[in-house]
Amino acid sequence: MRFDIVTIFPKILDSYFQESLLKKAQDKGLITIVAHNLRDFINDKHRKVDDTPYGGGPGMVMKAEPIAKAVEFLKSLPAGRQAKPKAKRKRVILFSLRGKKFDQRAAHRLAKYDQLIFICGRYEGVDERVATDVADEELAIGDFVLSGGELPAAVVIEAVARLIPGMLGKRQSLEELKGSYPVYTKPEVVKLKVKGQKSKVLKVPKVLLSGNHKKIDLWRNK
Repeated sequence: MRFDIVTIFPKILDSYFQESLLKKAQDKGLITIVAHNLRDFINDKHRKVDDTPYGGGPGMVMKAEPIAKAVEFLKSLPAGRQAKPKAKRKRVILFSLRGKKFDQRAAHRLAKYDQLIFICGRYEGVDERVATDVADEELAIGDFVLSGGELPAAVVIEAVARLIPGMLGKRQSLEELKGSYPVYTKPEVVKLKVKGQKSKVLKVPKVLLSGNHKKIDLWRNK
């Protein structure tokens, strides 16, 4: 699967994508992640990709033309071989406060595509014609404001990539399959200073030490 990020800060996520499971998945050829400098798609000698908003107001608005040109170019790239015969091909996503809330269901939906192209806005936002005529959909990762779409892109990439077969060591590691429950590891007893109070002895729940997997499963389900 291929992920393309359109941004004015193409190196902002380099370190994150070159660590842990995302790096391993790229090394194995399961995914490709490429950040593209939006300024490479403008003919202006000053490489200016923003301008003042019509109607007045503070800040600058990112232009529609370079974004549309970048998306057109990225759509022309091969997305890699299809893992499934019925896999959908390409999807263009703009991150916006007005977008639909991204959740696990959306991650599963997007994992069916071969290529996801992310448009990362900055400043006062992106020319509305990008939302209406360039992007296929708008997404938001929460009810809060960020300075740009790069972090949302990283969130969506990780959530979608972990659903690709071979990304995780074991399919059972998917929390949507095993559920989310408290976990503990060695040592069995620890003495910690907690919440500014005196040291406290904390023990692993006895059921996890019982060896009775039926009881353990019941405890985890509860």
